[in-house]
Amino acid sequence: MVEIIDLDEVDRGLLHALQVDGRASFSRIGEVLGVSDQRVARRYRRLRSTGMVRVVGVVDGRRLGYESWSIRLRCTPDAAVPIAEALGRRTDTFWVHLLSGGTEISCGALQRTAQERESLLLGKLARTNRVLGISAHRTLHTFVGGRVGWAGLAVLSPGQKAHLEAGRVHGRVGEGERLELGPGDEAMLEMLSRDGRAAYADLAGVTGWSESTVRRRMDQLCASGALFFDMDVLPTLLDYRLEAQLLMSVPPADLEATGQALARHPEVAFVGVTTGSANLTASVVCRDDTAFYHYLTGSLGALPAIRHIETAPIIRTIKRAGAVLPV
Repeated sequence: MVEIIDLDEVDRGLLHALQVDGRASFSRIGEVLGVSDQRVARRYRRLRSTGMVRVVGVVDGRRLGYESWSIRLRCTPDAAVPIAEALGRRTDTFWVHLLSGGTEISCGALQRTAQERESLLLGKLARTNRVLGISAHRTLHTFVGGRVGWAGLAVLSPGQKAHLEAGRVHGRVGEGERLELGPGDEAMLEMLSRDGRAAYADLAGVTGWSESTVRRRMDQLCASGALFFDMDVLPTLLDYRLEAQLLMSVPPADLEATGQALARHPEVAFVGVTTGSANLTASVVCRDDTAFYHYLTGSLGALPAIRHIETAPIIRTIKRAGAVLPV
């Protein structure tokens, strides 16, 4: 069970700072917030100890030739939780949700090869008789989520944000030649997926490289766009009590404009284009049912290109940002 704590302006500023640059030094964050680096370090350790806040290193699969899939399963009532937990233990899934009713699972998977995809979709899941239905669609484009963080964390001024961004190494999204990873890269990325702020000395220990080599290679991967750092925070820490997935059908000519509009909504934590008839998928975060209702009938309802929408409240998150969550 995670501990719920009250946040003050320093905590909220720290969360936004880590969203801007997950590996920013505590001294740099302290400069931006106007507090000491020791105070920033104490606050970070307290937030991280709750299990509700993590900085994680995330691989951009497009730069490595991976396939990103959005998978939805319909299960027998007794099977949804154990199947969701089994999916959460897989290294190729990066989020797993139980949806409304408790018999549906939604998950995201990053497949390196066609063989991996077929093993999961045509092998393990298809042979499970308690899985009643499977739909799987490629994620083609992301408007917000991961690299572009959830607006619910935003509290810093444009000047404070720019000061943090000036020290960040990052590259363009999904452009350039496909990269190949070696064993040292794999070891480094595995550790960063668990702790995006892992010390260079610890990364050197698992890669067998020197600290200077680790730093140089990490900068190379970030500059190429293959690696970025995500600030993962459970919305309940910020008193947001309702999460839901939206599956929308939009004419192809209107996908770009509608996706860009959704990305500007503060309720939207993720929005991306997928294959399939429901070709625009979003995850939204609201304070409560009333706020969700006003979002559906207000900001979302004002988008004229959405022809059909399905709403599915998330009743439990098994895995997010690559890590299985505590029960």
